[in-house]
Amino acid sequence: MGVTADDYGRLLGQLLPPGAAWTQDPDSLLQTLLRAFGEAMARAHHRADDLYREADAGEAFETLERWEAALGLPDECSVQGAQTFQERSATVLARLIGLGGQARPDFLALAEALGYPNATITEYQARRHGRASMGEPYGGEDWEDTWQLNLPASLVIQRRHGRAAMGEPYQVWGDSQLECVLHKRKPAGSILLFTYGGN
Repeated sequence: MGVTADDYGRLLGQLLPPGAAWTQDPDSLLQTLLRAFGEAMARAHHRADDLYREADAGEAFETLERWEAALGLPDECSVQGAQTFQERSATVLARLIGLGGQARPDFLALAEALGYPNATITEYQARRHGRASMGEPYGGEDWEDTWQLNLPASLVIQRRHGRAAMGEPYQVWGDSQLECVLHKRKPAGSILLFTYGGN
């Protein structure tokens, strides 16, 4: 709930000492002056709320460029000129999350930050005598280090009111950024595949 100039004016009026000189009549010159002081206080209050929201990288609007500079963005996976504001915000959030490890949950959290909340991972293994069942396809040694990220058929990023800059498209399709980020973060020597359209 937003605090208004009238709210601050009433609070200032309650700080006045009792007496006939300090009238509480809302139409008096004194109370009008206190409401005028309340406008500046309400503006400061709203800017403090904005600053509080800006401390969260996922909600940053005015300080997004500072977040990007602190995290070394844009990089080769994020071309700033081609990204919408929401994509830039997701890239900042993904960079913060991507500072974690290389376990399955880390990669799934990274995919979720970039717009794929229902991603899954499939791990493969080479076919070995005694471990394979009849009818399984043969796989070479490279399959030991292969894993696959399963994603929905397509990602459509909807433009969000108040979180998009003027002139940005209403919808954006694409996922080359996700693939680039995950290829950079994957364990060295592993082979990463992507599938779209289910598990």
